Amino acid sequence: MAELIRLYELEVPEDPVQTSDSRREALRIALALLFAASEPLDERSIAEQLPSGEPVGDVLSELRAQFADAGVHLVSIGDKWAFRTAPDLAWLFARHGETPRKLSRAGLETLAIIAYHQPVTRAEIEEIRGVALSKGTLDVLLETGWVRLRGRRRTPGRPLTYGTSETFLSHFGLEAIGDLPGLDELKGAGLLDGRLPPGFGVPVPVDDPALTEDEEPLDMPLFDELGGEPEPDASSGPAGEAPPG
Repeated sequence: MAELIRLYELEVPEDPVQTSDSRREALRIALALLFAASEPLDERSIAEQLPSGEPVGDVLSELRAQFADAGVHLVSIGDKWAFRTAPDLAWLFARHGETPRKLSRAGLETLAIIAYHQPVTRAEIEEIRGVALSKGTLDVLLETGWVRLRGRRRTPGRPLTYGTSETFLSHFGLEAIGDLPGLDELKGAGLLDGRLPPGFGVPVPVDDPALTEDEEPLDMPLFDELGGEPEPDASSGPAGEAPPG
């Protein structure tokens, strides 16, 4: 880490007009935090460590530009930041990387449906696919970390809702879920048949972590959903007191 920071200091020219001492220190701090982090960092965590008056967005943009031609790139993953190997050098680690578990066709279809239609329930996935979904398919996607539980749908039975995760964005090299290919791109890549039914479309994917109006938290008790308090035990008296003997 120290060697990387010293190398960076040597490569950044000292320009008193373009780079103030405060900005230079902010760049050094952000660099150290991001290289030492074991997982992507959000802007708030970085901003808390920067010198007063240094906008974290400007610091990260400048740092990303400094590494644009380096062996590692600073990338945005959702609302977080991390260093990743430059795409053209990924082959260096291909032999030593872990071989990911290959998804079945059902797994790939389910992952695509979740990515484009989130938040989505199991029943909605089955309706879109047109076939029943085995429990193991969702289990595999949850184990990979690409899919996460979001909440519960405000409908009878309170079914679970699913969405994609930051791990999904990181694995597929996406800065945001909106970077997924649209209908024209999918056609151009040959992934969709040109003879599509009238009105067929690909929804604009959204992975806002906030629950939607028709979702509720996973841990919400049933009586909260019904808008009341739990009924007292019939065997007890007023306010939970034991009945008179």
